[in-house]
Amino acid sequence: MGTWDVSRRGFLKGAMLGAVGAGVAGTGLVGCSSPKQGASTTNAATATSGAQGDVIAAAQLNPQDYDYRDNTTDFKTLFSSWNLGSVEIGNRMCKSAAGSATYLAGYTEELYQYYLNFAKGGVEMIWVEGEAITMPMDGSPLPSEVTDFFKKLSAECATYGAHLGFQWAPFGLDIADMPVETIKGIEAAGAALAVALKDMGFVAIEINTAGFNQGHRFLSRFYNTRTDEYGAGSIENRARFDAECIQAIHAAAGNDFAVQILMECVEENDNLTNDCTLMTLDNAVTEPHNSATTIQEGIALAKALEAAGADSFHLRLGPLGNHPCQFGSDLYFLLNGVEGATGYGTQWDFSKHWGGKLIGNHSGAGMLLDIAAMYKKELKVPVGCVTYMDPAHAPNFFEEALADGKVDFYMMNRPLTVDTEYVNKLREGRIDEIAPCTRCLHCHAGSNEMNAMMSYCRVNALTQRVMRANGPATYELPEAASKKKVMVVGAGPAGMEAARIAALRGHDVTLFEKKSSVGGSLQFAHNVKGEHENLEDLIAYLKRQCELAGVTVKTNTEVTADTIGQEAPDALVIATGGVRPELNVSGATVIDLEDFLSADMGENVVVYGSSAQAFDTALWLTVHKKKVNIVTPNGNDALDMQQSQHAHRFMTTALYSLGVKAWPESTIKSASDGKLVISSAVAGVDVELDCDAIVNVGDMQPNEDLSAGTGVSEVYTVGDAAAPFNIAKAIQAGNDAGRAI
Repeated sequence: MGTWDVSRRGFLKGAMLGAVGAGVAGTGLVGCSSPKQGASTTNAATATSGAQGDVIAAAQLNPQDYDYRDNTTDFKTLFSSWNLGSVEIGNRMCKSAAGSATYLAGYTEELYQYYLNFAKGGVEMIWVEGEAITMPMDGSPLPSEVTDFFKKLSAECATYGAHLGFQWAPFGLDIADMPVETIKGIEAAGAALAVALKDMGFVAIEINTAGFNQGHRFLSRFYNTRTDEYGAGSIENRARFDAECIQAIHAAAGNDFAVQILMECVEENDNLTNDCTLMTLDNAVTEPHNSATTIQEGIALAKALEAAGADSFHLRLGPLGNHPCQFGSDLYFLLNGVEGATGYGTQWDFSKHWGGKLIGNHSGAGMLLDIAAMYKKELKVPVGCVTYMDPAHAPNFFEEALADGKVDFYMMNRPLTVDTEYVNKLREGRIDEIAPCTRCLHCHAGSNEMNAMMSYCRVNALTQRVMRANGPATYELPEAASKKKVMVVGAGPAGMEAARIAALRGHDVTLFEKKSSVGGSLQFAHNVKGEHENLEDLIAYLKRQCELAGVTVKTNTEVTADTIGQEAPDALVIATGGVRPELNVSGATVIDLEDFLSADMGENVVVYGSSAQAFDTALWLTVHKKKVNIVTPNGNDALDMQQSQHAHRFMTTALYSLGVKAWPESTIKSASDGKLVISSAVAGVDVELDCDAIVNVGDMQPNEDLSAGTGVSEVYTVGDAAAPFNIAKAIQAGNDAGRAI
């Protein structure tokens, strides 16, 4: 796509890593808002757990109502057909073109199987990510490697009733001085791409006119400073570039080749410095916050694009700074008790911001549906929207939105990548078998481990790991060569995953748990984190999967070496969790992590540790009006590193704006009379902190109690018992062990 095709992934990486660093240092950002009456239909009595007791003002701003998940529907509308241009689609769930990173190694079997699995799972409209195909800069045809690959993929998907669309997202360079001939060149490139796509079996193209892409530069008053016919002087001028792209594509590829427009349905300036450096390469944009596009402007722009020939619209949110919140806007609800956090240390008031039209009391589920309804009322072509559109999560809620005509289709990514069989399972009434998305955002642009671009799914151990180094060889489970008696000790996420995988392969599996229920530490994590991450749903899913796989579960059973000897298994999986070292501080009250929710403590609390657990603990305490310091011997790079980059950014900016300070590279020297003295290598001096209690969230260590002397020849130690980190790594290790037995 010529010189304007700047690397999106490279830019995103630098932008987001910069944002994380800025967040850690951002103690001077505007603090969270004072309490106001929210737009929610609920009240404090039915709100998030953080708003039920004596809590800070931030917890009262956007109260949450979680009574929206009823399931009495038959999904009649969800499984009805609709038309994208001339193409009939049999259900209302579409796979969005969110990046998967499966294309990075080229046109591999992994990329092929990744997209084919959605078709096998019942998705009938699959949008392929824009990074997967780049038109040659000299205008020559696509290489045969590309065309042969996608012809094969589109033909195979068609055997399952699925269609492919492609998202064209020309990267958004500054348009202020862009010559008209360059503009025409971009439009011609889009038309040429459409012709090539049609030849490869694609049925549609989606023009990404949102975010930092080229079309958005023209649509947005924030970026468009031109004064010619492509300038911001009128709706017609702002829409001209995208309208001409639509017309050029239809002229080249025919009216039977559908054109979908992805656009921001409403904007707000979340970066109050007025310089949205995350969204511009030259850092020259300094337009005021009131340059953001309103709902009414967006509708007018959409009508102009419909008149130009757009066949459908994909709507998403438009924060001008925090790009991930454009498609993953439920990030605003990640922090239990600070719902509406922006990622900049400030907080949205959903009764006022975004035109006051977002559904701001359902933890981000379907939050754009009411705005989409406003667009749909004014447009004749189908309208869909994105951001945690998950009918299995809230069946009545999502079915009624379709039946009421608020929207025509749902753009979905995370729910489908967590479980590629999602659509088939929902159609067949197997809703309890659908793996839940826990909304951690590890799947987008990587985790925070060593700031690496390592994308994976917390729940689905196969996503972006299959056919890669140290990952599973195939998506399919290999049948066991011989049936073995397998003993799994510990029914946390690692143990339950290992048990279900081994059983599905044909082994005789018994799962032992010393507590009275399964789930390990997931229930405690839910109690701290709240409803947003669906951790209770994850427990229920893993429990149901073990039942379906035929795993025998024995609770209230503590396993010792003698127990293992009596069972005499052929293979042993140890998933007993990690061990947290004791913290002995003379002169201070030390509270174990597992006890802090109900412990009696004073106003000033020190959280000892640097993990995601430590930061979740600090947030909960802060919301409940404790004055919190985080003390850890680890460095800055270890702070909250178990979270995804996006979750890390929200957590750190919110906590620091609320007055929490982290003291890395610090050791506890002494404690007495409500004071704690620490030695801070960063500060270079001893520091005295007010301290009524210390919550011990020190680094977990591997649990080696059962790893030796078992007499079992085939032993696997997984999850925190082997390498304490996070839920995702635990499930990955369990899956790998279940496959290896």
